[in-house]
Amino acid sequence: MFVSFVLFGVIAAITPGPNNVMLTTTGLNFGVRRGVPHLLGICIGFPVMLALIGLGFGTLFQLYPILHEVIKIVGVIYLLYLAWKIATTRGGVSEIKQSKPINFWQAAAFQWVNPKAWVMGSSALAAYTSLDDNFFIQVLIICLTFVVITIPCAGIWLVFGAGLQHFLKDPGHLKIFNISMALLLIASILPVVWEMFL
Repeated sequence: MFVSFVLFGVIAAITPGPNNVMLTTTGLNFGVRRGVPHLLGICIGFPVMLALIGLGFGTLFQLYPILHEVIKIVGVIYLLYLAWKIATTRGGVSEIKQSKPINFWQAAAFQWVNPKAWVMGSSALAAYTSLDDNFFIQVLIICLTFVVITIPCAGIWLVFGAGLQHFLKDPGHLKIFNISMALLLIASILPVVWEMFL
């Protein structure tokens, strides 16, 4: 069962989603070194969120389902705002580097409004835990495994973005890339939007 969970975790962590799209953009605009706090914020923030849900925070959402819906709506709105910001970034790579990358705390807090993180986390807890005496240990193992899995899987996207710096020095090419990343970010939240209106 642990092997199947690791496979699930790798697929969930390496496929495109809001975190990975934003990491690619961070890598492009700021490089790997300045993007590390963003990466670590994701790698630590998601398991912390998962632990809080697994250790009782999820009960709050069962008692007040509207709270979960509000977080979903806020998350979608925030992601649309980020997509707009990415798409409308102007100038070449050198000009963009004057602004600041996403820091550790912003990336960690972002997990709470990231629809893919919620789907991934709730799926992992539902599929790979059982309500017995070892439930809390199971949640802890899942959280620690996600830390180990996410560092290389999400890190690939950061390095990929940084590798594109040499190819996207032309402002026109950069604009096309940023618009593509914004559209990919919007596409990653469409299933959540679709589910909200079903």
